[in-house]
Amino acid sequence: MTDATKTTPKKPARSPRKTEIGVVASDKMTKTRRVIVERLVPHPKYGKMMRRRTVCHAHDEANTSHKGDVVEIMETRPLSKSKRWRIVRIVRLGAQQALAGEDEAART
Repeated sequence: MTDATKTTPKKPARSPRKTEIGVVASDKMTKTRRVIVERLVPHPKYGKMMRRRTVCHAHDEANTSHKGDVVEIMETRPLSKSKRWRIVRIVRLGAQQALAGEDEAART
């Protein structure tokens, strides 16, 4: 057989992973953040829109996000017993960083 006749089997294309936008609720754990993702769903009988939320444990390798930050999380393989998401990027910094800057300015 020559190299020209060999064919390598192609892997099927992986479907895009789910991404969500949420707010960091807790940053007390090392490399782990609790992210609250809110959604609106209609009531089954009355149709009124209700707020529902899901708490996801997300992996943050560099510990860059903090409580109050709006972050984008992406679905990933299981990293631990409860972690199935990882933080992709920080969309908007939370109020704690802004207040910390005001405290330093007030001291001077």
